[in-house]
Amino acid sequence: MRFRELGNTCVFGLQWGDEGKGKVVDLLLEDFDVVVRYSGGANAGHTIVVDGQRFALHQLPSGILRPNVLSIIGPGAVLDPAVLLGEIASLRSRGVQIGDNLRVSDRAHLVFPYHRREDTLAEAAARVGEKLGTTARGIGPCYADKYARYWAIRAGDLHPAGRFRERLAAVVAHKNSYLAAVYGTRELLDADRLAEEYLQFAEELRPFLCNTTVLLHGLMKQGRRVLFEGAQGSLLDIDHGTYPFVTSASAGNGGVVSGAGVPPTAIRASIGVIKAYATRVGAGPFPTELRDSVGETIRQRGNEYGTTTGRPRRCGWFDAVAASYAAMFSGPTGLAVLHLDTLSGFEEVKVCTAYKTGGVRLSEFPADVHVLDEVEPVYETLPGWSEDIVGCRRLADLPAAARDYLRVLGQRLGAPVRMVGVGPARDQVIFVEDGV
Repeated sequence: MRFRELGNTCVFGLQWGDEGKGKVVDLLLEDFDVVVRYSGGANAGHTIVVDGQRFALHQLPSGILRPNVLSIIGPGAVLDPAVLLGEIASLRSRGVQIGDNLRVSDRAHLVFPYHRREDTLAEAAARVGEKLGTTARGIGPCYADKYARYWAIRAGDLHPAGRFRERLAAVVAHKNSYLAAVYGTRELLDADRLAEEYLQFAEELRPFLCNTTVLLHGLMKQGRRVLFEGAQGSLLDIDHGTYPFVTSASAGNGGVVSGAGVPPTAIRASIGVIKAYATRVGAGPFPTELRDSVGETIRQRGNEYGTTTGRPRRCGWFDAVAASYAAMFSGPTGLAVLHLDTLSGFEEVKVCTAYKTGGVRLSEFPADVHVLDEVEPVYETLPGWSEDIVGCRRLADLPAAARDYLRVLGQRLGAPVRMVGVGPARDQVIFVEDGV
């Protein structure tokens, strides 16, 4: 079963990121012509395994590993030129073709060294309990400048050079004053040096830059099938996630409209990606977190270490309260459940179906992170399975207990399970024709 018949499709995570969206996008692109990264920046990490080779992507869309697919970085994403160009060079050295198959929006906002410095200083200055666990890639400060408008610079602003130098000089003067006044730093940024560096980036980026919104609409008029690729996860969404422990963009499918420049009617289907359990990187509430040997077993079996930071991920049982809330505002038409193989060998597996706090049972996901930090999960316990399932290629090959577990997840989230991951490789995904 493939997704050709669905039309333009969005892929997004329904947890706190790291669900495996990159792998799902890579697989689905067999049936699509274009992939669009519509939000986030180099703080995202997508891991794809092809023929035994592991590729970790941060700035580039996952479709870049398929030369016949056009990969687009849309205006809703933020762009770190050093990371993007370094990633391109690294992939080319491994035989990946990158040329006419990549286009970057000239409206994408640029990350500068002062964004990364501000990110690091703000995190260091935050009090215990208020640290966000940022990746220090400068993404939040770049988005902040974008919405403040005064100090933002877009990819298209790199030309002409004279105007860019003038603009950057004003921004750097402001940033030097701001960082000194707020954080007491005396290490000044050099506007001339930064201008030289970014003008070199401009020449290397020039072949890729264009108005991707116009390009994308032209492709859709030609009947090209488009896959929209989300970054992070819906529970990190700036509007709907566990604020303030969130990312700085719309991580769910709601970000597609502005982040890619398409009307809502252009999206015909949406695939919500989840792990068979839950993970989180960095700070923030995590009701089902397991700080015991079970959590450590999941971490080791699932290789749960951050693609971007290398940090150990916090692991826990599947939180259906949180994920069903994400599904409610994202509206997936199908689910991709990955890492099911990680749960093999447990005598029982658990699904959080409600929270308790102060003797009160909560079935809804609270907005207050202090409440969320104190809740006690209420679990439904299901039989586990002992069989190794990495070799399964059909739904019928899975143990009955594993199929029942998938059925429970689909029922809780209100969407059929259409894909099941049983290992890291491309061929270790089961496509389910009618859904579970």
